[in-house]
Amino acid sequence: GNIAGVSTAVALGGPGAIFWMWVTGLVGMATKYSEGFLAVKFRRINDKGEISGGPMYYLEEGLKKKWLGICFAAFGACAAFGIGNMVQANTTAIAVSETTGFNSFSVGLFLAILTGLVVIGGIKRIADVASYLVPFMVTLYFAGALIVIFNHIDQLGSGIKLVFEHAFTGTAATGGFAGATLANCIRYGVARGLFSNEAGLGTIPNVAATADVEHPISQGLVQSLSVFIDTIVLCTCTALIILLSSAYQPDAINPQGVVLTQLAVAEQIGGWGESLVSVFLVLFATTTIAYNCYLGENSIAYFANRPAWAIPAFRIAVLVMIAWASVQDLGTVFSSSDLTMALLAITNLLALWYLAPVGMKLLRDYEAQLRGGVAPVFKRETLPDEKIDEGSWS
Repeated sequence: GNIAGVSTAVALGGPGAIFWMWVTGLVGMATKYSEGFLAVKFRRINDKGEISGGPMYYLEEGLKKKWLGICFAAFGACAAFGIGNMVQANTTAIAVSETTGFNSFSVGLFLAILTGLVVIGGIKRIADVASYLVPFMVTLYFAGALIVIFNHIDQLGSGIKLVFEHAFTGTAATGGFAGATLANCIRYGVARGLFSNEAGLGTIPNVAATADVEHPISQGLVQSLSVFIDTIVLCTCTALIILLSSAYQPDAINPQGVVLTQLAVAEQIGGWGESLVSVFLVLFATTTIAYNCYLGENSIAYFANRPAWAIPAFRIAVLVMIAWASVQDLGTVFSSSDLTMALLAITNLLALWYLAPVGMKLLRDYEAQLRGGVAPVFKRETLPDEKIDEGSWS
C-alpha cells in the first residue's frame, strides 16, 4: 500500500490522486478511531485469558445482528486472500524479478516459504516478527525518503503544486496509464488510500481487540494515529519520491505498480535503489501477509462449529495463493482486492454508524476521568450499553 499502492494511484489517476489519498486518510482517522474503541468495548475474553474481537463481535453484541457478524466473518476470510496476500505477492514478485532476473513464480514460491515459517507458528510468532520488523523498516524507509526529499528541496514546492493542480481536474487524456480523468483521479486515490490504511474496512479491530489498554478510547486514539503515519506521512513520502523524479511523465504512459517507484528511487540514489525497494517490499509483504493470515484465522474462529482442519487448511490455501498471485496480472489482483474491500466496508460502516451513540458515551466517560485528573479506566458496570433503536432497521 505504501509503495506499490501509491505508484499505482499516480500512474492510473495522475498526481491529483495523492490529494484524494490524503482526504481518505483524514476521514479514515475518524473511522479507524471508532473501530479501535468498539473492538475493545465488545471483545470477548475466555477462561484461559484469550481474547477474541473484531466487527463480528460488535455486530453481534452491539447491534444484536448475529447474521451480519456471520457475513463479515465470511467476507474477512475471503479478504485475507484479496487484500491480504495477492497484491503483496504480485508486487513483490514484479520488483524482485526486475532486480534479480528470477522469474515471478520462483519469487512467489520463496515468499510463500518465508511467510509459512512465520504463520505456522501462530499469532505469537506473527506478533514477535512484526514487532521487530515493522518499526525498523518504517523508520528506515521514512529516513531514506527524507534524504531524497531534502536533496531536492528546491523542487518540493512544484511537486506539491502538481498534486493540487490535478486534484480537481485530473490529468490530460494523454497522461497517466490510460488517461487519468477526474473520476479516475478520485477513484484510484480513494481506493489505494483505503488499501494502504484499511480504515473503515473492519480488518484492524481484529488485532486492536487484543491490545492491553485500560480504556477503549485509548486504543481508538492509537488507531487514529496509525492512519496519519501510514497515509499522510509514508504514502506522501513515496509520492514525493516519484514526483520529484523524471520517472513519472504527465504526458506519457507510465509504468504501473512498484516499477514506477523503483525507477524513481534508482534515479534519486543510484542503480542499487531498485534492489533497496525490493528488499523493503519483501519485508513489508511478509509482515502484511502474516498479519492478514491472522485476520482470516480470527474470522474462521468466529464460527463455533468449524471443523478442526479449517485453520490449517486456510494457512495452506494462503501459501498456495501467494505463489499463484505472483504470476497474475496487476489489474486482476487489484480488482479482487477492491471487491473484498467493498464487502468489508459496507458491512462494517453500518456498525460504526449505528453504534455512534455508544462511542459518544465512551468518549464522555474518558474525558470526564481526564478532567478529574486520573488515568481513564473503563468500568463496564458504570457504563451500561447504549440501546439501539430496532425500528431504525425496519
